[in-house]
Amino acid sequence: MNIKPLSDHIFVEPIKEEKTSKAGIVIPDTAEEKPMMGKVLAVGPGRQNDEGKVIPMNIKVGDKVLFAKYSPTEIKIDDKEYYVIRESDVMAIVE
Repeated sequence: MNIKPLSDHIFVEPIKEEKTSKAGIVIPDTAEEKPMMGKVLAVGPGRQNDEGKVIPMNIKVGDKVLFAKYSPTEIKIDDKEYYVIRESDVMAIVE
């Protein structure tokens, strides 16, 4: 798969968390919340400012990021789910 996001968009593979609670209760797929963490697969060049200069991205391919819960656009490719988010919706890089 060869995807190149535009502007300040980031292509992310969601990282799913465990399907059991700390008490050992199994959580069904329908009750799960969307993951808010993902691995960056591709990044755009950055957004342009008012003068037309490109502001480079602070995020790079391979980073593990935390993002806002309702910010991603969901995309399915070959029955696999991916997210497209903006750099401004990323809250943190997990190291």
